[in-house]
Amino acid sequence: MAEVVKMPKLSDTMTEGVLVKWFKKAGDAVKSGEILAEIETDKATMEFESFYDGILLHIGIKEGETAPVDTIIAIIGKKGEKIDDLLKEEKKTVKKEENQPDKVEEKVEVFTDSELKPVASITPPPPPPPPLADELAKPIEVTSSQNGLNLDGIKASPLARKLAIDNQISLNYIKGSGDDGRIVKRDIEAYIKSGTAVQFVGKESFDEVGLSQMRKTIARRLAESKFSAPHFYLTMEINMDQAIDARKGINDFAPVKISYNDLIIKAVTASLRDNPKVNSSWLGDRIRYNHHIHIGVAIAVEDGLLVPVIKFADGKTLSQISIEVKNFAEKAKSKKLQPEEMEGNTFTISNLGMFGIEEFTAIVNPIDSCILAVGSIKQTAVVKNGNLVPGNVMKVTLSCDHRVVDGVKGSLFLQTLRDYLENPYKLLTRGTV
Repeated sequence: MAEVVKMPKLSDTMTEGVLVKWFKKAGDAVKSGEILAEIETDKATMEFESFYDGILLHIGIKEGETAPVDTIIAIIGKKGEKIDDLLKEEKKTVKKEENQPDKVEEKVEVFTDSELKPVASITPPPPPPPPLADELAKPIEVTSSQNGLNLDGIKASPLARKLAIDNQISLNYIKGSGDDGRIVKRDIEAYIKSGTAVQFVGKESFDEVGLSQMRKTIARRLAESKFSAPHFYLTMEINMDQAIDARKGINDFAPVKISYNDLIIKAVTASLRDNPKVNSSWLGDRIRYNHHIHIGVAIAVEDGLLVPVIKFADGKTLSQISIEVKNFAEKAKSKKLQPEEMEGNTFTISNLGMFGIEEFTAIVNPIDSCILAVGSIKQTAVVKNGNLVPGNVMKVTLSCDHRVVDGVKGSLFLQTLRDYLENPYKLLTRGTV
């Protein structure tokens, strides 16, 4: 008997998938466990194995097409087996679901003839009068550019301005004959007729591309977070002189090279252990305070942003964190991250310091209650012991879900984080290297 292969639900948030590539074509033999296709989910591109032995009798989705979860993408069976009934049954099911009306309860009021009263005819209000011609002739002060034409500080009537834009003429070339040198319609027309009009030729163009599954999910989840979770933001400046020296010293003997981001992750895990209320989640009717620490690390890819999760990060050394982050980055760029590697975060870090961004705010990553935005390390003048000396500072901004974390909790967390980064030797008690 022929077996139907449907679009699988490869992640907890997946509602549809893109059939990126078929590894088999219609008529090919297929064995259970063989790679049948490559499917792009909302989080990654994954290989999809066949669960059946037989011949690929039918391909329902072409490469590059999108299909909802549970849509027939293929049929596998015996050679020559009839599959028309299976396809008809699927079409009936889809049609029935599409035509299923939503249940709406309506309250119907019944009136007797004696209760009916005549309704007075309602005359719609008259349309607003058209603008007066003399209003259009009033001079205006043009203080902005139109279509790339320089109109700054030039007095012109609305009609003259429109005529200049339509003919791509800069008003800088026109001498006005109106009051106070105002440019009017006849000035534009005369300039055009003179044959000396300077034409600005341009071409409007743009590209439009369809949304990837990843971009759809980013838009949906972050919009839900931004508009449902009341955000507030706390920014703190941290002196990184000691952290810079500590990183240099660690890299002299560490088995792998440690980045500033690795050091920040380690300091964050220690700060969360000292401030456990920040390591929490809003669940609608209750708050979850997590005893474990799973750090989500935002990684930029071509289609958007992926957030792989370092599980039990507080129990890992800097070298282990560094290796794991590098591994995640390679997988993210090649779309090989698995759904289980992007689940379970209790706190997220987004670092744009390597791009020269000094300070920014991030949107809380569900289901966390906080996300830390990390800026670049900047050399500047700082005050030490009453003297102005060169120093290295870094700004961090904590975005908080006010339903869970209030200002005091967030501030205490940032104070602890600053203490660890300004005194990194304190991390030695937590298995740093």
